[in-house]
Amino acid sequence: MRYQKSPDAIAGLSPEQFRVSQQNGTEPPGTGEYLHNREPGIYVDIVSGEPLFASTDKYESGCGWPSFTKPIEPAHVDELRDSSHGMIRTEVRSHYGDSHLGHVFPDGPKEHGGLRYCINSASLRFVPRDEMAAQGYGAYLDQVEDS
Repeated sequence: MRYQKSPDAIAGLSPEQFRVSQQNGTEPPGTGEYLHNREPGIYVDIVSGEPLFASTDKYESGCGWPSFTKPIEPAHVDELRDSSHGMIRTEVRSHYGDSHLGHVFPDGPKEHGGLRYCINSASLRFVPRDEMAAQGYGAYLDQVEDS
């Protein structure tokens, strides 16, 4: 698949998805659509469709946003220094879509590498495991637990 940001994809975003993914916003904690999602599948960029995270690597961190231990495809997640809001953090953006996803912190589960990718639901689209092959994500089925 070819992943890219397009005017049509941007035009199809809700105001909240646009604010978060294109204007570096943050959804309020505890409000994201995927915070409590437990279905097996993958999370892709809302604009480009590039695969970002697997449900297998999602965990409950208690921070108020969906949290993952690692990207499903590391080359699709860019890490940038973020010194906004009077603090230094590491922002994560989708590589092809250039969508603001959230931030990564070094306080994740030690047994899974110690990272916590704290991600806004508004920057993501969930693809259920049963629909992955039909939507072109069959290559990632081995990285997602069974239903």
